[in-house]
Amino acid sequence: MRWPQIDASKRPSREYTRRPASTVRFWAPRYTECVARTSLPTVTLMHPTQIAGPFRREGWLFEEKVDGYRMVGYKDRRAVKLVSRQGVDHTARFPDIVATLRALEVPTLILDGEIAIFDQKMISRFEWLRRRGPTEIATPPLFMVFDCPYARGKDLRDRPLYVRRNVIEDTLDDQDLLLPVRRLADDGLKAWQQVLERGYEGLVAKDPTSLYRGGRTLAWLKVKQRDYRVEERGWDSRNKS
Repeated sequence: MRWPQIDASKRPSREYTRRPASTVRFWAPRYTECVARTSLPTVTLMHPTQIAGPFRREGWLFEEKVDGYRMVGYKDRRAVKLVSRQGVDHTARFPDIVATLRALEVPTLILDGEIAIFDQKMISRFEWLRRRGPTEIATPPLFMVFDCPYARGKDLRDRPLYVRRNVIEDTLDDQDLLLPVRRLADDGLKAWQQVLERGYEGLVAKDPTSLYRGGRTLAWLKVKQRDYRVEERGWDSRNKS
């Protein structure tokens, strides 16, 4: 099973840009028209259960918890949609991600992940998606993908997570705006230490054999830093799942 580490210090450094405030949109309309028709199944999102602290569990996987917008990307040949967990269509808000998703060679695809902007230290900055553009160096919005419920005409929700992750890595090879979410150490306590040292919001621990099932699950468990960057983010992260 392939689970390569992603070096945060190297990728995607060439995407750093200074983002003038005039290029940033501060809100996403709820579109009533059909942005892109698709015959793909609608995915009911799978959500991790939050627990109090880090832990060790043999064989489990530990990933960065990205501080961004939960998003599902649908690709049905040329038709592409980006839909938030609340059902808001963000297709028009992230045109570069849409164009990259459309250009993938795979004809049909559903990706589950987070859209986020990262600072120069590769820390995801939720507030930069909500407010005026940062004056310091930042990445463009990136789609950090952690699951793939559907690909190439096949429903993968009944396949184990490690299979779905391999599909992600094969599909997103050599991409700049669509990336697999970053893996942490295999030991949960060491993974949590990486979270603290790198300044991440938290981690998500996952059973690699887990099937994709909508709703809250005990096969994915998340741990978040308490009062994580509350003043900078401008709201209480405990209200965000």
